[in-house]
Amino acid sequence: MRHDPKAGLYMIGIVAARYDIHPQTLRLYEREGLLRPSRTIGKTRLYSDEDMERLEFILNLTRELGVNLAGVDVILNLREQMKSAQDEMQAMLDQCESLLKVHNIEFPASRSASPPSAGLIKLPRQGLRKHV
Repeated sequence: MRHDPKAGLYMIGIVAARYDIHPQTLRLYEREGLLRPSRTIGKTRLYSDEDMERLEFILNLTRELGVNLAGVDVILNLREQMKSAQDEMQAMLDQCESLLKVHNIEFPASRSASPPSAGLIKLPRQGLRKHV
């Protein structure tokens, strides 16, 4: 795992104390696949700032919203899928913008500046027909 040396790494006892949870809870979250802390050569768990953000999200789901661990797993997986889809969509948008630039076609400076209906085509009542 590559790690920014300026970012923090925290041992299990520090994390448990900071979030007022038992270290065994952190171990359970790891066994369930909800958290994936890095390990030292001696197998000591090290939690990054990213792990801490994920833990905060998990604790919010369980403490504030009453979601069980199976539900947390589903939510985390959906969240990762959404992030992946967003990244893929952004890559496609970037590729389209590049193609437009190559062909000297102007692209609106801000996508959010246009009203939601901009670019929509009103369809006739019958909808679209296939031309033969």
